[in-house]
Amino acid sequence: MNYSEVIKSLNNASAFELYRMRAAIDRVLDEPRWMQSVQVRLKVGQDVQYFDPQANALRQGKVLEMRRKQAVVLDMNDARRWLISYAAINLDGSDVQIRERKAQGLGRNEVAIGDVVGFVDRDQNQRTGKIIRLNDKTVSLQCGGTQWRVAYAYLHRVVDAEMRDQGTIEANVVQLRLDDSPE
Repeated sequence: MNYSEVIKSLNNASAFELYRMRAAIDRVLDEPRWMQSVQVRLKVGQDVQYFDPQANALRQGKVLEMRRKQAVVLDMNDARRWLISYAAINLDGSDVQIRERKAQGLGRNEVAIGDVVGFVDRDQNQRTGKIIRLNDKTVSLQCGGTQWRVAYAYLHRVVDAEMRDQGTIEANVVQLRLDDSPE
């Protein structure tokens, strides 16, 4: 399913149409066949991935208990027990990333809590931080010892870098010496 196309269509819908669609989706997900299709593939003690809508990311967990409509899952990151819908369990390894393409910056559905992103501050300094909260129009970032709130439009991906204090990036450079003489 192309989520970017779905989101594009949803952006053209009215609030009432979105509400009706949400009600219809909830009704479909409450049908026993959807829950049973997941339940038959689960067992207590099984390691699973589930989607956390607050963090907009997959989480790792272990099934502790199977109830009629929901599963009790132990989150492997925070060791807390969560009651989650069977529909939230990702048994097929589906890609949960929703990639919206905007003229600049990143979209709300393109980032998750824990992602490392960068931005240029008001003084034109390059900053790098870890996302600690997703807000409606901004993200909250931890950059070294300081928290920042930054609009999604100003964010960019940080690829293959280690985040360090004060928002600097450390890169390791390795120099290889080639010896032409045979041993």
